[in-house]
Amino acid sequence: MTAADEHDAPARRGRRADAERNRLAIIEAATEVLAEQGSAVDVREIAQRSGVGMGTLYRHFPTKDDLLGTVLDREFTAWACAARQAASDTDDPRAALEGFFERALANQGRHRAVVESYSGTWRGPAPDCTRLLNPVVDDLRARAQEAGVLRPDVTTGDLTLLLSSLTLVVQMTAERFPGAWRRQLRICLDGLGRVDVPPLPTA
Repeated sequence: MTAADEHDAPARRGRRADAERNRLAIIEAATEVLAEQGSAVDVREIAQRSGVGMGTLYRHFPTKDDLLGTVLDREFTAWACAARQAASDTDDPRAALEGFFERALANQGRHRAVVESYSGTWRGPAPDCTRLLNPVVDDLRARAQEAGVLRPDVTTGDLTLLLSSLTLVVQMTAERFPGAWRRQLRICLDGLGRVDVPPLPTA
């Protein structure tokens, strides 16, 4: 390394640190705005809240979809990790399964863009996030069935699809009846707990 390189190194490190701070500020601001307004938000508001210019925002996220993807993937990953920890901390299989749905839907009720991603307004969770979540759902299903509190013919896919369906309920009732999904969830969970019923139809 030349003397000039040694002289320039601190400046380069400072620029990299500034760039990373700007990137994190953009992501944090986008997370707040997307939760409030959904994926139709104007990126100019995100730039304003993050305290950066539009040029800086576009250097980090060339398209709006790039920013949306980064924010939602981070949200899904954090939720999947929290769900896995909560499930492992709950000894009662029935309570663990109910708690999973409760936390998932409550979280989605607070984040408009997450709900939109499940409903098709924007893309759903990235494959890596889905891979994090599927083992959690599968473990909850297996534990509940072994304990006799979940009908034996329910599959992991059934539970995942149920979560997506209830997410639509969250979206449809968010403005006028924000807690209505809890009633629908209870109906679904009571049905899942019936083990003395005819087999489910095949797909």
